[in-house]
Amino acid sequence: MTTSAESTVDGLDLPALHGFLQANVPSYSGELRAELLQGGKSNLTYLLTDGRSRWVLRRPPLGGLAPSAHDMHREYRAVAALSGSGVPVARAVAFGDDTVFGVPFSIVDYVEGTVIRTRGQLHALPQQQITGCAYALIETLAGLHQVDIDAVGLAGFGRPHGYLERQVLRWHDQWQRVRTRELPDIDRLYARLGERCPQESGTSIVHGDYRIDNAILDPADPTRVRALVDWEMATVGDPLADLGLHLVYSDPAFEPVLAGSAASTSDRIPPPADLAQRYAIRSGRDLSRLPFYLALGYFKIAVIAEGIHARHQQGLTRGAGFDTVGEAVAPLAANGLRSLTTTP
Repeated sequence: MTTSAESTVDGLDLPALHGFLQANVPSYSGELRAELLQGGKSNLTYLLTDGRSRWVLRRPPLGGLAPSAHDMHREYRAVAALSGSGVPVARAVAFGDDTVFGVPFSIVDYVEGTVIRTRGQLHALPQQQITGCAYALIETLAGLHQVDIDAVGLAGFGRPHGYLERQVLRWHDQWQRVRTRELPDIDRLYARLGERCPQESGTSIVHGDYRIDNAILDPADPTRVRALVDWEMATVGDPLADLGLHLVYSDPAFEPVLAGSAASTSDRIPPPADLAQRYAIRSGRDLSRLPFYLALGYFKIAVIAEGIHARHQQGLTRGAGFDTVGEAVAPLAANGLRSLTTTP
């Protein structure tokens, strides 16, 4: 194994990982190098290489405060199941449990492509490609929601009945775990979601964090999605929860979570109403209760942002761009309440 600066990558035990790769990846040559990839605000993401092949390793954040939101085995199982389904994903390579270096982790093939994280990156594209990319993401989401759960081996992956009620309760529980302050709008939003929780609109695989920077795009044609990534919150549940969250990511209130320049908030992306209409046409689903799903999305992002903020305060984040995340929590909660004023 390489013995240089790459041998001391924060968050990885490279000697242990070297042994794991030797035992579980037949093509591994033994010359391991690793580096932390930028852009992740949740699980830590690393590029691994042996000089011939490249892989991506994902592990939970340091000092994880919300374990159900960082489920590596869930992520690996979803990606492995979706291979060959028509949903673009990286090839699953290996899953390691916490006996290797203390935390579970997943390894997939590295997918060459473009990840658009900032408005500057997005605005470097012509408007036609920006619009095409936004619609391609909606088409891909609708396609994910049409996958036959039993056919890909994900029966039992989640509990679809009562999914929405459990989501409301789960994210409130996470808030209790990670909060660093009192925010009355979070409590109000939780109460309102509980009061207005509908029956599920249907059942599908749910990505759980669907946005533009969780997609790898074809460098030659950004209207083609090469792989969807970051599946740690995937489950079987209500597909409109994915749509609502995707639309909420367009709100400028989300910008501080990605250091103030989130591509998803660009006004050059078609407006949420247009994207929702595109999804309705592609999926055939009834969107009359969309305001609830938007509010749930706001609630979820606010709690996730508070968790990131809490880890940053404790010195447990790695990389840049974490110092603004806490600024997003109160506006997101307020906008979640505002979305519920729309009559479904």
